[in-house]
Amino acid sequence: MRKFLAFFVFAGLALVSLTGCEKYQLDAEARRLCAIDGGIKVYETVELPPEKFNEWGQPNFYRPDQGENALGVDYVFKKKVIYYRQGNPEMWKTHIQVIRRIDEKTLGVSTSYSRRGGDLPGPAHDSSFGCPEDRGDVPLLMRIFQQTSDRK
Repeated sequence: MRKFLAFFVFAGLALVSLTGCEKYQLDAEARRLCAIDGGIKVYETVELPPEKFNEWGQPNFYRPDQGENALGVDYVFKKKVIYYRQGNPEMWKTHIQVIRRIDEKTLGVSTSYSRRGGDLPGPAHDSSFGCPEDRGDVPLLMRIFQQTSDRK
């Protein structure tokens, strides 16, 4: 009985120690990739009147459910997700690009890396990790589109 119990304790400890290893490796890889090309890069800002922004300073004409037309007729909104690993855990890169239609100039990009899962099975939601801290569609749009001042 002791050998049986010792086997299960050892197997349980081995499972706990191995679970999460891949999760931490993927987090380290995400950090490495973030250091290379992660973050928001703005190449040109666009000044717009205050009525184009909501109370939080976010562009109010952004409609994320509209795909490439999410910013209306003047700008192209491109979002690409590339999976490095699917399943559990999974890791992916998100690349967002805003392009002015009239001259096809890229106004800014956001590149981020994310990991979800890799935890022990249980009732809790999967853990996740993402970098860099400043990433995503709304932060990118808030840096590209600036409110004009009401000075007259």
